[in-house]
Amino acid sequence: MRASIHLRIFAACLLSVVSLTAVAADSPTYPNRPVRMIVPFAPGGASDFVGRIIQPAMAELLKQQVVVDNRGGAAGNIGVEIAVRATPDGYNVLLGNVGTMAINPNYYVKFPYRPLKDLIPITQVVDVPGCLVTHPSLSAKNVKELIAHMKANPGKLNYGAPAPSSANALEMIMFLRATGTNAVQIAYKGGAGPAMIGLLGNEVQMMFVTFSSAVNFAKQGRVRMLGVISPQRNPALPEIPTMREQGLDMVVGSWQGLFVPKGTPQAVVNKLYKIGIEMMKDPQVIKRLSDGGVTIVSSNSPADFVAFVKKETERFGKVIKDANIETQ
Repeated sequence: MRASIHLRIFAACLLSVVSLTAVAADSPTYPNRPVRMIVPFAPGGASDFVGRIIQPAMAELLKQQVVVDNRGGAAGNIGVEIAVRATPDGYNVLLGNVGTMAINPNYYVKFPYRPLKDLIPITQVVDVPGCLVTHPSLSAKNVKELIAHMKANPGKLNYGAPAPSSANALEMIMFLRATGTNAVQIAYKGGAGPAMIGLLGNEVQMMFVTFSSAVNFAKQGRVRMLGVISPQRNPALPEIPTMREQGLDMVVGSWQGLFVPKGTPQAVVNKLYKIGIEMMKDPQVIKRLSDGGVTIVSSNSPADFVAFVKKETERFGKVIKDANIETQ
């Protein structure tokens, strides 16, 4: 009897603690301490680029410090796991992208976490177009010339990409299949950082990478950009034609958006959505992203972003299946 009473008292106390925690999280005082933005990739890539541009505007709107926490590794899965395991109180926000949220779930089938099950999508913030770049030592000045060179020298060119599930790798697979060519993949721990360094050093001769990661190197002449994989040319380098203009129907964007752990109070989700929309209207954010060739895209609602992520997950599942890529 006494044990039963003690259990009831314990349960009541526990419920009180949970209730107080929820009230604190739902409180208008949120946030009352720094917020962590988890970027699941190393510094120097597109996600880090976007994260550090939106950081000041997000901090100003939250009226709290926002700390960028780079947690790269395992194609972004390490950062995702950290976000999933984080306390769902609004102080842990993940900047997820197409790779971590839509591609990885189809490739790393044994990974215990799933974005749409273990995270709450808040809003998309940007779409980062991709591009095909080569080392300047290659004579090819456009996609047609590159294809001709590859057919004349089968298997002699290297391309850089991180995990087989990465957008970089899938874009190259799509390109090779569409053109009937082949090349050797050199694996790197990151696409926009380590692989780009490999391209600059001529360890690899070509790669697909986010536009924002290559635009400055292209302007400096350190890499040659042959085409952008977007519906229209990019204003940051308007002279570079799209892949469609060059006969290849490739449109793949590296979208990015905000996510929080499952269990985060709805009031906090609503506030983060509102802030996520407002920060993308900041003039400095708009200018800096535009200079990097990045397009601002906001979701109509968290539910709209959920539907978008689901659709993208299904799309890349088909790409991986059609390419006969072995999953892990």
